[in-house]
Amino acid sequence: MLKYKKIKVGKNYIEAVLVKLQSKNLILFRGRKGYVMCGYLNLTVAEKFKDAAVKIVGVSKIKEALNATVHSCSFPARKLGIHKGQPIKEVLKLIA
Repeated sequence: MLKYKKIKVGKNYIEAVLVKLQSKNLILFRGRKGYVMCGYLNLTVAEKFKDAAVKIVGVSKIKEALNATVHSCSFPARKLGIHKGQPIKEVLKLIA
């Protein structure tokens, strides 16, 4: 199963994707400047590619992900003003 939706953030949009895997869901929010990913995705690889990437954990639904906080983030994400513990709703404004 795949769910896709666009979320309006100010004048821009974030793409939200949920993919149901065997035991858990993969969740991704993608903006023009970066993305938010669940624990399934690898932050070390995102760092290698110089992506502004933010990792969240403990979520299985898009709504839960919107209410999460930053678990960790790449250096390019920190350059955008993103930090550990920051609410994802604030992060979406920075990456939209």
